[in-house]
Amino acid sequence: MRPAAIRLGLPAAIRLHDLRHTYASLMLAADFKPYQVSRWMGHASVNTTDTIYGHLYPTDYTDQTVQFERFAAQG
Repeated sequence: MRPAAIRLGLPAAIRLHDLRHTYASLMLAADFKPYQVSRWMGHASVNTTDTIYGHLYPTDYTDQTVQFERFAAQG
């Protein structure tokens, strides 16, 4: 992998694990569900994904708040 990284202008020390981490980070940033990312990564449990990547989950819960308020207003 080192020669390919050098040809692409990437750090020669890049590891396969670094690419996996980048992949998971981009999928979560694109708002894919943690469970989906967990399956694609081959994690045995979504807890693994939560532990490693939980800090990358979107923190704007405006849509969820509006959804809950609509639900609560029906009751």
